[in-house]
Amino acid sequence: MSSEESCIVRHFNYFHSVSNEDKELLARLEDSATRARAGTILWEEQDEADEFCTLRHGWAFSYRELENGTRQILEIYLPGDIIGLREFAFSQRLAGVQMVEDGEICFFPHRNLVDIFRRSFTLTSILFAVASRQQVLLTERLVNLARRNARQKLAHFLLEMCQRIKQTNSDGCERFRLPLSQEILADLLGLSTVHISRTFTALSDDGLVFRDRYNVTIPDLEALKQEAGFDDRYLIENMRPLFNGAKA
Repeated sequence: MSSEESCIVRHFNYFHSVSNEDKELLARLEDSATRARAGTILWEEQDEADEFCTLRHGWAFSYRELENGTRQILEIYLPGDIIGLREFAFSQRLAGVQMVEDGEICFFPHRNLVDIFRRSFTLTSILFAVASRQQVLLTERLVNLARRNARQKLAHFLLEMCQRIKQTNSDGCERFRLPLSQEILADLLGLSTVHISRTFTALSDDGLVFRDRYNVTIPDLEALKQEAGFDDRYLIENMRPLFNGAKA
């Protein structure tokens, strides 16, 4: 796989420019891309944790199955995201991962990460930045679940997706594809599917969000931010430079 094709190279470039040498090092981490159909479970809780994967195409989510038979979705993964990074220090999977739609995934083993630590200060720093951002996303999700009402929860999540999608879409995110069913949104936001439907309707009636199947339009981003109490400091655009101008 060439570095130009590498999904992990594209992801790392969001955090800091990657040299050609580091691109080649990253590209060697990935085995050939594997196709995965919608609904495919990449791994389940308590499976052996010995590799990461990145998404080349398609969306996925991580989840926990609860004792009462319900499911809590923890995170939504977009193309270029690294999945399984938080489990580097663990022998078993802490959460399952499932594909939302048809896509392609690239697996690479944990043991190859040690080679990055030895050979590249830049890539090591970016990996810490990636892990830090994933932790912050989960922290913000916890606040969203615990302390916001249904309108704020849904509005906040849509704004977060909008900003994350904008990283790879230079056309902006006032209109974007959101291939998530109402069941997935309900399990993510701690609401019922009926409540998700009613909340979309209420936001639409107020001219804040319009949804046509899997396409979402936000006509006024600032108005929706006020509705959600959205503070974007936890997103990548506001991360400080990794090296503060120092040569990596």
